[in-house]
Amino acid sequence: MAKVILVIEDEESIRNVIRAFLEDAGYTVLTAADGAEGIDRFRRFSPDLVLLDVLLPKVDGFTVCKTLRRESRVPILLLTALGDEDSQMQGFDALADDYITKPFSMPVVLKRIEAVLRRSEPGGAEPPVLRYKNIVLDTDSLTVTVDSVPVALTAREFEILKLLLENQGRVLSREQLLDGVWGYDYLGDGKIINTHIKNIRKKLGVDCIQTIRGAGYKIENENS
Repeated sequence: MAKVILVIEDEESIRNVIRAFLEDAGYTVLTAADGAEGIDRFRRFSPDLVLLDVLLPKVDGFTVCKTLRRESRVPILLLTALGDEDSQMQGFDALADDYITKPFSMPVVLKRIEAVLRRSEPGGAEPPVLRYKNIVLDTDSLTVTVDSVPVALTAREFEILKLLLENQGRVLSREQLLDGVWGYDYLGDGKIINTHIKNIRKKLGVDCIQTIRGAGYKIENENS
């Protein structure tokens, strides 16, 4: 059965182009022209993925993203003309799965959709709980705790921490983290990883992620 994608975009010309490309790629496409309509269509049709513009009438995209995320873990990709780092971080703080700036290439958007949908499929035999000292990351409930106290990480921060915990004792480069979390050839500034690491450290309040100058980041093996 074809995956259903909800496109929430107020510009009709862009909405029609996206719809045509997605339908040609075999997806079933639903559309909405403003944030309020997008939330309503999401609740009525339960799509497999949402492409969400940020600058929307009635309800802005960041608010829509937060609303949908409170109700579902469905993948959300933000589409926006706001390319500055603060706006990107606002999108990730709203727990979006990806952030695509305009103008964008539809073939690249399709690849990103494929990558996000692959990551959202039920996994195999990965351990549901990862631990390091007083940090516990649960891949089933998508939660992180430190000393049993919940820590609110964004979707990207969660995935980066998960990769580091899965590879304790191993240095992961920026490129490996980008590839492991984004799942495609990232076209933006790789330094976004630095910002995510900084935020993870601050939220955890635990000195566990080491910076290996010129190489990347690692969490030391607890048993070493």
